[in-house]
Amino acid sequence: MTTLVFGHKSPDTDSTGSPIIWAWYLNRIKGVEAKPVLLGEPNTEAAFVLERWNLDKPEIVTEVPADTPVVIVDTNNPAELPRGINDCDITGIIDHHKLVGGLETRGPIEIRIEPLACTATIMWKMIGDDIAQMPTEIKGAMLSCILSDTLEFRSPTTTQEDTAIAWDLAKDLGVDIPAYAAEMFAAKSDVSAFSEAELLRMDSKEYEVGGKQLRISVLETTAPHQILDRKEALIAAMPGVAAEDGADQVLLFVIDILNEEATLLVPDDLVKRIAEASFGVTVDGDTVVLPGVMSRKKQIIPNLKV
Repeated sequence: MTTLVFGHKSPDTDSTGSPIIWAWYLNRIKGVEAKPVLLGEPNTEAAFVLERWNLDKPEIVTEVPADTPVVIVDTNNPAELPRGINDCDITGIIDHHKLVGGLETRGPIEIRIEPLACTATIMWKMIGDDIAQMPTEIKGAMLSCILSDTLEFRSPTTTQEDTAIAWDLAKDLGVDIPAYAAEMFAAKSDVSAFSEAELLRMDSKEYEVGGKQLRISVLETTAPHQILDRKEALIAAMPGVAAEDGADQVLLFVIDILNEEATLLVPDDLVKRIAEASFGVTVDGDTVVLPGVMSRKKQIIPNLKV
């Protein structure tokens, strides 16, 4: 039976590229029949990366049949995975997020979770010398994942391993990192075709904080005005998105990549209370700027208080 490799829902570049990388490795190096799939439409940056490196967009699936062998990458959170994930035969997990719990396997498996900025960095280390057999387009996906998750080394999650591996890949590919990263971020910043509800779900994760179910959404951009100009419409869409998703509220952080700061939309007293308790700010109005905040994983989630 074919092993499916997939990341989290609302796939970003890492959750789009890493399944492609690992499926290649399983097929070509390990002799395991494998197929990358996505749990939703890739974001605009990920779509750009697929086109740039002439990679086919993986099939999008919403459910995975019971007993299907699967490798989970870029998450270990059941809330970000298909319903019935524990009915699948989970054969591997490769991730760089905190261990959430709730996944159940049928036997011992290989799990690799490291405090690095990107899943693709971990894969580079796991693949080792077999990288020499990796085709250009797969290396391009790997470089793209690292540049995306590190925000071109600006994110506080960036490690020296992420940086060194990215530069090694770029040298091999003949890629100018600043120029290529600028192209990627420009693609990520073009959100004009998306509705407010789509933007709120584009790069979001579900968390419980202080008894409140929160959808924590992040939009990374080099053109924050394109999103903030739609502030009123985004705030108006939040209650509907929260209700449909079974959440108490949506928290939207607009990450300004170049100025290295986040703007949090503040639609109500709950979010105001969360912002003031979590980040030590005083909220006056429907937005608050958080200087230096770039990472949901390292700077937002660990600090959230209700």
